[in-house]
Amino acid sequence: MNKILKRAFMPSLLAASLAGVSLFPAQPASADDKILEDVGIGAGVGAVSGVIRGRNVIRGAIKGAGAGAAVNGANGLRGTRRERQNRNIIQDVGVGAAAGAVTDGIINGGGDTLGSAAEGAATGAVINTIRKKR
Repeated sequence: MNKILKRAFMPSLLAASLAGVSLFPAQPASADDKILEDVGIGAGVGAVSGVIRGRNVIRGAIKGAGAGAAVNGANGLRGTRRERQNRNIIQDVGVGAAAGAVTDGIINGGGDTLGSAAEGAATGAVINTIRKKR
């Protein structure tokens, strides 16, 4: 009996789910149009910080890129373009620091959390400064 029900209902459920997905698409998740620039700025700040601190430059660039993406995402959630231009430096630094610490936990297992938070905070400050000028 169980196989009969599966054979009867599975094709119709599959067709209904495909129709629902294709006919009623949800709004796609979108970041700010400056996401790649912020990731690049973050990677640059992280790489420079890695050189200055005598750490791994590639890991520093990855942590900085993660912080740049997080800062962009935090400001991309604001509604209008004007609101995104009125950035809050404390928010950008805080989000960058948190993202730097989290990225360090993912990459290094939390080897240098405080230093990574400082790198992320620097990334947030640099992005805030660059974006306010534009």
